[in-house]
Amino acid sequence: MTGTTDATSAPVHVPVMLPRIVELLAPALDAPGAVYVDCTLGLGGHAEAMLTACPQARLVGIDRDSEALASSRERLAPFGDRVTLVQAIYHELADVLADLGLRRVQAVLMDLGLSSLQIDRTERGFAYRTDAPLDMRMNSADPLTAADVLNTYDAPALARILRRYGEERFADRIARAIVAGRPYDSSAHLVETVAAAIPAAVRHTGGHPAKRTFQALRIEVNGELDSLAEALPAAVGSLAIGGRIAVLAYHSLEDRLAKQTFAKGASDRAPHGLAVVPAGYGPELRILTHGAERPTPDEVETNPRAASARLRAAVRIEEAA
Repeated sequence: MTGTTDATSAPVHVPVMLPRIVELLAPALDAPGAVYVDCTLGLGGHAEAMLTACPQARLVGIDRDSEALASSRERLAPFGDRVTLVQAIYHELADVLADLGLRRVQAVLMDLGLSSLQIDRTERGFAYRTDAPLDMRMNSADPLTAADVLNTYDAPALARILRRYGEERFADRIARAIVAGRPYDSSAHLVETVAAAIPAAVRHTGGHPAKRTFQALRIEVNGELDSLAEALPAAVGSLAIGGRIAVLAYHSLEDRLAKQTFAKGASDRAPHGLAVVPAGYGPELRILTHGAERPTPDEVETNPRAASARLRAAVRIEEAA
């Protein structure tokens, strides 16, 4: 979902692993009226490529960010009535499709994490390298901000968030330091607090010292993992036989959920101990990728934000019993 910037710092959208995603999803979109759902539309780069490569397909583009939808609407205007855009969160996929009268679709993409628009708009507060208000909302109409979390959660609650969502080994130290350093209204203050709380000997190992804290806050503010845990089964359930799903994750927590969902779908559903799997109880999915595929070195050199991407894909082969 990420991109890069040019020399003038204007956003330049570079869709991650674009050729591979088109290769994986396009075979399911060769019939008239085939439906491609982009659950995290962002700036519309993947959607534009899919609509171009699959001229008989139509798009249902979903995003919670009104700014992203406005940008994508302009970008995708040349495709006319092949495009339907909806402001929603991806766990609302089933309701979105029901409202559109769609029972099954042929392809789904979930490109997780932040979009270029969100990263490059300083005022959104997602970037830890630039001082900005502590917002981090993917939908600016949502009530909870990162500043609210930092200024109102107690130390044990903050530590749980940092440990669970940021996989931060110094979660307790950082949480106590955050409480002691209140109030917070800017990212620079938070970065200083986090850096000071981490032991000097390891402060600059494994990337920026505030990276994991910012990730944890963003996930908490937007309810990302709970939403994803609900969205992945719904996305698989929306697929027609032969329909394909691809998931681009950018950290291990997202990728683990995708891996578990696909592994469950690719396993027999018969009661344990049966010698023969009854009809209708075989696997729903066949996995198309070998483990998590990664971007090529050339792509990472061109678009450094793609470096952490992990891609998994599967095809629906049977309906649930």
